[in-house]
Amino acid sequence: MALTRDFSETVQARLRRDPAFRRALLSEAIECMLGGELEVGKALLRDYVNGTHGFGALGAATGKPVKSLMRMLGPNGNPQAQNLFEIVAHLQKKEGIRLQARPVTRRRRRPGGSRVVKRRRARA
Repeated sequence: MALTRDFSETVQARLRRDPAFRRALLSEAIECMLGGELEVGKALLRDYVNGTHGFGALGAATGKPVKSLMRMLGPNGNPQAQNLFEIVAHLQKKEGIRLQARPVTRRRRRPGGSRVVKRRRARA
């Protein structure tokens, strides 16, 4: 089945018209980064910037060159924490939200699966 519209165009159009979607995408990008999925988080953040403010406006607001910002959030980019947090702080301010990190307790899985099978001893 052929797509009639480019995926990134569809995402960008929705970002422009849907504030809840914008906030959710920004939140998901940060959550991915905090969860160790830096590449996914950067890609989502790049999509968010492209669909909302644009790299030109972000560069002007943060005092960072546009090409540097694009490189930081690109597939091979490795942004310093200071730069990344400065970008996130600006985007939160523009969006009118404040993201928070909260500890979440994960359930521990037992080695070999989640179920414990008790073996019965063979009676002699």
